Amino acid sequence: MKENEFEKNVLLEGMTSISALLDSSDVNDRKIFRVWIDLERAGKRAADIRFLEAKKAALGFTIEYTNAETLAKLATGTTHGGILAECGERTVPALTADCILPNGCYVYLEGMEDPYNFGGALRSLYAAGVCGVVLPERNWMNAAGTVARASAGASERLPLYTANAETAVSAFRTAGYQILCAGIRNSVSIYDGNFSYPVLLVIGGEKRGISRTFLENADKIVRIDYGSSFRGSLSSSACAAVLAFELYRQNRK
Repeated sequence: MKENEFEKNVLLEGMTSISALLDSSDVNDRKIFRVWIDLERAGKRAADIRFLEAKKAALGFTIEYTNAETLAKLATGTTHGGILAECGERTVPALTADCILPNGCYVYLEGMEDPYNFGGALRSLYAAGVCGVVLPERNWMNAAGTVARASAGASERLPLYTANAETAVSAFRTAGYQILCAGIRNSVSIYDGNFSYPVLLVIGGEKRGISRTFLENADKIVRIDYGSSFRGSLSSSACAAVLAFELYRQNRK
């Protein structure tokens, strides 16, 4: 049984993803229904099992011990370490100006081509300390298990919202944010500017780019200057990492 065969349920694979969910109840309402554990690995995972046993009564999930063959049929990856969790859907609320923290940094991701690139971007954005990520209605959170694995659990820890470009621009303008779009045409180097929070950073996919609405409403188009003569472009996840950490560096106190 693969992840998409759970109907609306989600399979989180490995303690990194499961722990991230358990530690993020303030921003994530996803519920765990049951946890599968490879009995042969139980001795090596004793600390994780004690943690899960302590959580199961309060959170209402069950723990089932099984074998490696069964887990292999359930899992989509091979790095789960013998622990899987069947979970429910997560509510991703619609963005409003009231959701937005003052003097923060948010990122709008659109047009990303695969869940691994998307997950990698979320991993970097969480590490860079962004306050939240805004997504278009169609996004990769329908592959939440894959995204959680690719993001080392960051997708479960991050506050997430949905909005189209027009709504996002309106909400962040109401909240007093400047809007920066990643791009080349009419751009300034991210390293030469002084981009104080509050900031909404908009990053598009390698093929689709950024919506016209964002570009027309951007305060600045920002680019990443390369250290060598390179005609190619960075992946969206790499771009997200460089830009978010540079904004963090400029605003670090």
